[in-house]
Amino acid sequence: MAINFDLNDLLAFRAVAEISNFRKAAESVHISQPAFSRRIDKLEQALGVRLLDRSTRRVNLTAVGRDFARHVQRLMDDLDNTLLGIRGVAASRMGEVTIACVPSTVYYFLSQVIRRYHEVHPKVRVKVFDASANDVLSAVARNEADFGLNFIGAQEADIEFKLLLEDRFVAACRRDHPLAKSSGNRLLLDQALANVAERPQSIYEAQHVTTQLGLVEAGLGVAAVPSLAMPAADHPLLVSVALTDPVITRRIGLIRHKGRSLSPSAQQLYDFLAEMRSARKRSAKARVAP
Repeated sequence: MAINFDLNDLLAFRAVAEISNFRKAAESVHISQPAFSRRIDKLEQALGVRLLDRSTRRVNLTAVGRDFARHVQRLMDDLDNTLLGIRGVAASRMGEVTIACVPSTVYYFLSQVIRRYHEVHPKVRVKVFDASANDVLSAVARNEADFGLNFIGAQEADIEFKLLLEDRFVAACRRDHPLAKSSGNRLLLDQALANVAERPQSIYEAQHVTTQLGLVEAGLGVAAVPSLAMPAADHPLLVSVALTDPVITRRIGLIRHKGRSLSPSAQQLYDFLAEMRSARKRSAKARVAP
């Protein structure tokens, strides 16, 4: 048998079965009495049975109607419980989000974003996969991460790249250094310095920017690092000095797999990051000394 009725028709029948009055039942589901009568007629015609005996003052269920009313009530109870469960998950924002990112975005930027996100959605578990730019791209492409924060991916056919900011490289040094005047970032630096006659020679090498900053804090030299990786201007030891010859920048963006929908929790964090780009641009400019 084809189902020629819908949920609204069942809700109308449940209302009249409980109230036994067409006018009051129509008011309870917020429709006019003629529209309410049409819903009941539609339901009876679809089922091919009479569910109600109607008089001018009262409505009574037929024997079939009483049995059907019990089934409808159980169906509505199950539906209500299901919807309440779904709403409960959405309200509490329970879930898990995996974000892949290059390490230089984590320490002073992403960590602060996640802290603020946690204040709004304390029950969401956030997993951070910090890795090289290529590994971050692969994690997103293979759906091992919900989305990523990276400086490559804009040219990939299956990846959507949403620009967050232009991140400028700066010289990181201690405040007491005489100058208080590298990672996938290494390739950018090598390319920029390829034609520099007096190219500076490195003494220490490290894989991650945070390690480089630790070496700088220890007084072992200066390092060219992305401004995004630098602490705020009030840091007691480290200071940023703008690099001008050459100027080196990278485009940091959110990457996600095209055509893949994010979970509600992941979408919330994705939107949270996207909304913070303007504020971060202003903050980054303020941290770079002239």
